[in-house]
Amino acid sequence: MMSLSSRALKMASSDGAPAAEPVRAEQSDSYDKKCIFCKIVNGEVDTELLHRDDEISCFRDIRPGAPHHYLVVPTKHVGNCKSLRKEHVPLVEKLVETGKDILQKNNVTDLSEVRFGFHWPPFHSVVHLHLHVLAPVSQMGFMSRLIFRPDSYWFITAEQLLQRLNSMD
Repeated sequence: MMSLSSRALKMASSDGAPAAEPVRAEQSDSYDKKCIFCKIVNGEVDTELLHRDDEISCFRDIRPGAPHHYLVVPTKHVGNCKSLRKEHVPLVEKLVETGKDILQKNNVTDLSEVRFGFHWPPFHSVVHLHLHVLAPVSQMGFMSRLIFRPDSYWFITAEQLLQRLNSMD
């Protein structure tokens, strides 16, 4: 099965070869040229950005696990959720708030039917922090319920991650 990164790179050009990377001033330590999410937020891959500012970007998951499945990512490259520290709490909170804003813009208002969370390493396909926003949970299929299952070894809710980060010294 083709991974998310492989599929996205394959879509980057019509012949399947990766698209040429434009040189951008903001590409520095906060940009990973091998990271598909960095390429998406920098407009190098043809993906509709639902939100983009200096801190946060959002786009649809290419393999949705629910009718509304969005990925909310830092605009600058940040590693996975296991690499975060207490100083990242405001970033995670902003990811969640942006996810809620996107849901509201798409007429999803029942937050009890929403799952916000992260895949815990090594159970992730892209090493760029990304919050999964899924709704409504009641319409998720069996496999999605398994893949995005709270309290599992492979998925942590945003609330659980924030608790972990806040408990760090």
